[in-house]
Amino acid sequence: MRRLKVLFVTPEVEPFVKVGGLADMVGALPKDIAALGHDARVVCPLYATTKRVGEWKTREEPLGVDVGPEARWARTWETTLPGTAVPAYFIEHDWYFGRPEVYSESSDNPFRFAFFCRAVLALCEQLDWIPDVIHAHDWTTGLLPVMLNTTLRDGPLGKIATVFTVHNLEHQGLAPRSLVEFSRLPMGEYRSDSLESHGQVNMMKGGLYHSSKITTVSPTYAQEIRTREGGFGLDAVLRFRSADVIGILNGIDAAAWDPATDKALPANFSAADLSGKAACKAALQERLGLNPDAHVAVYGVVARLAHQKGLDLLAESIGHIVERMHVQFAIVGSGDERTEAMFRTAAARHPGKIGAFIGFDPKLARLVQAGSDLFVMPSRSEPCGLTQMYAMRYGTLPIVRATGGLVDTVVNYDEGSNRGTGFLFREANSAALYQAIGRACATYYDRREEFRAMQLRAMAQDFSWAASAPKYVECYRWAIEARTGTTLEA
Repeated sequence: MRRLKVLFVTPEVEPFVKVGGLADMVGALPKDIAALGHDARVVCPLYATTKRVGEWKTREEPLGVDVGPEARWARTWETTLPGTAVPAYFIEHDWYFGRPEVYSESSDNPFRFAFFCRAVLALCEQLDWIPDVIHAHDWTTGLLPVMLNTTLRDGPLGKIATVFTVHNLEHQGLAPRSLVEFSRLPMGEYRSDSLESHGQVNMMKGGLYHSSKITTVSPTYAQEIRTREGGFGLDAVLRFRSADVIGILNGIDAAAWDPATDKALPANFSAADLSGKAACKAALQERLGLNPDAHVAVYGVVARLAHQKGLDLLAESIGHIVERMHVQFAIVGSGDERTEAMFRTAAARHPGKIGAFIGFDPKLARLVQAGSDLFVMPSRSEPCGLTQMYAMRYGTLPIVRATGGLVDTVVNYDEGSNRGTGFLFREANSAALYQAIGRACATYYDRREEFRAMQLRAMAQDFSWAASAPKYVECYRWAIEARTGTTLEA
């Protein structure tokens, strides 16, 4: 088997800098690619808030980056992904990245990441390490395939294949036409079958048109983004590239999310011995001011309170639910101010039944995953979703809307069929959510043996990256063959 050189290019990577699930993926997948015998490396911008985990060293030679009217200079830092030998490089430039936020709201945001894309390619040349494939992630890296297909096509980097992963198609990196000139791309690329979209540069569109292969983070999301309803204006592009679009389910770091060893929990447990889960439930009730009750059904929520996540549907009906069902809610999240206020009000009106922590506390989030009996995730859209996988790993059954990766990870409970790892509902409204919560409640109280069997099935699911990594290696090979026209040895 040929050893592949794979460079992961990302705006965030766990544990150094994290905004969302993208960081988790890029913090974990390269480890499993390396474990399969390949040379995997990661490159990311260095932000003001980046955590310098482990030992870091700077490269003495400055990095010349060809953008704008004249070259700009950057510094490169080098470390490894914790616990591995996987190299991780960080591009330092105070003007573009010396800010606390990753995704700035400022007008120069696309220019920041155009600079980053060009810096990555300059780094490959400086290292004298030319990857076989660049695995690029979301709109922030969308110009990489364009650069490799145009101005750099005939140079030493011209044979690099690209795999472009769409994590969230809604965010597309829109910019003025001047970005093309700034990036030193041919102005001829400002056209509808390359970079132009409704009078603007669309960085996501460029990545979709020019990459060797396209992946998304779940098979169902790969289908959804090719529809008018789920394509956010890019469905025609994705249908055009349909033969090159592959849905590969995201994984989780199974070692980091293991209830048997999780040091953040007051008690550990496993499928063989669930007694520690009861201790976690008691600790969760105490932490969020819920009535101590070992037998009540506790529903957990850990989420950004954004429209996409659908938690406003729960906020609208939560008072009605706790008045009519013997249940409790443990909520951790922040975001939309109206939804925050609704949860605060509900908790004040129903003390002991609803506990809400508005904000984010990683340790408390894990306690919710471990101490709850059920986990509520009513997303309007969910490309993959990780928290439902974490919940199942901890024996907490998810209640999810049938969209995106939630369809691919949660098997709907079918009474008496000895199958199911959670509860699915279809319509994005509070009535459908209420019905699903009621169905889960009835199962919890009236069919205890089936509920316990579902917990054990959920805990037995393999959502590790070890299951997904070989699929990515196969995708890399397809991308290289498409780019070079040569067939690789299996």
